[in-house]
Amino acid sequence: MAMSQADRNVIRDLAKQVAAIAADAKQEARRQLYYRHARLEHVKPLVMTFPEGSWRELLPGDACVTTDPTARGYEWHLRATIYQWEHFDHDLVTEPVINVSSVRHFTGWGVEVKHINPSESLGAWRFDPPLKRPEDLAKLTAPTYTNDDAETQKNLDAANELFGDILKVQVKKYLPGWCSLIGQLAGFRGLEQIMIDMIDRPEWLHKAMNFLADANERLILQAQAEGSLSLNNRDDYNGSGGQGWTTELPQKDFAGTVRLKDMWGFAEAQEIAQVSPAMHEEFVLQYQRRLLRHFGLNAYGCCEALHNKMQYVKKIKNLRKVSISPWADVAASAEALGGKYIFSWKPNPAELAAITFDPVRIRKQIRETLAACRKHGCIVEMVMKDTHTCNSDPSRFDQWVKIAQECAREA
Repeated sequence: MAMSQADRNVIRDLAKQVAAIAADAKQEARRQLYYRHARLEHVKPLVMTFPEGSWRELLPGDACVTTDPTARGYEWHLRATIYQWEHFDHDLVTEPVINVSSVRHFTGWGVEVKHINPSESLGAWRFDPPLKRPEDLAKLTAPTYTNDDAETQKNLDAANELFGDILKVQVKKYLPGWCSLIGQLAGFRGLEQIMIDMIDRPEWLHKAMNFLADANERLILQAQAEGSLSLNNRDDYNGSGGQGWTTELPQKDFAGTVRLKDMWGFAEAQEIAQVSPAMHEEFVLQYQRRLLRHFGLNAYGCCEALHNKMQYVKKIKNLRKVSISPWADVAASAEALGGKYIFSWKPNPAELAAITFDPVRIRKQIRETLAACRKHGCIVEMVMKDTHTCNSDPSRFDQWVKIAQECAREA
């Protein structure tokens, strides 16, 4: 069905508001701050927040008024952009851009990952892994993909027709492979079983990880050979939190066709947070490095604590940013990274989800972390994310950003 004129009017009005936000002088100031930060210059620690699961409390479903499914998707995105501008005085840059994802069709891995007890109300579930026996590894097939240029162009034309005179509409060709690998295998094999395999059948586990690394490497190299990649060096989501602003990408010899070395790469290993450093290196990180070596800059880590694994993490080629999770030893991490990498600190999101919001405790934790980082000359960013609820109090995000910015300016 064609989008109604009423829906079009709503979308275009919101797009005009976003265009005005993107034209504000603050955006260029934030952009330049980010460039210096990415170059490892000592600037004010960057502050940013990604409400993620809490968006349903900040912008509930009834906040959108359009009825067309495509219109509602655009409406929510635009309203979220406006909400952040009006509420969060953080360092994220707003661009006057709408991204349209390129359409690809994948053949799949030959097996189906099933979930037991999935819930639509955010309840718990567990995997029903298809590789129950070691010999089931033979069921895996390396996926291939094809680009659907006609469908991509159709979506691009529709977006341009809707608001191309207000915002820049562009196609984003995202990376088709996955550099983290261990999350894929957890779905295929089951996480507890993988940890048993590390002891009982390490050769089998190496065979499985090698298969996944080869398959994903072929996917990203195929995209590179086809010229089917887009730069991610602007307001693109970067690593496990942040934006990709950097003057170092693309490479100096860039001639218009994006190569992997013109892009940020990223991997993490949250699933094996409790595995020893040696096992992390042996069973996961050595395979991740095989993929990450292709990228011009790399970010590593998410919610796993990496303070005792830095000797292996720092072997990643072109490593620029390391995630410091709420469970990491901040002092040890700061000493390990110094001023050679971005210290991407993830404060504990439970502070926003708790029954009682405690600004005094939050300020104390931020100051202590920044003091430890200052001691070792760290390049710091503070990323509040994984906030699956704010206990129905959206103002907590506003308060956290305000406190974090005050502490950053003090530092």
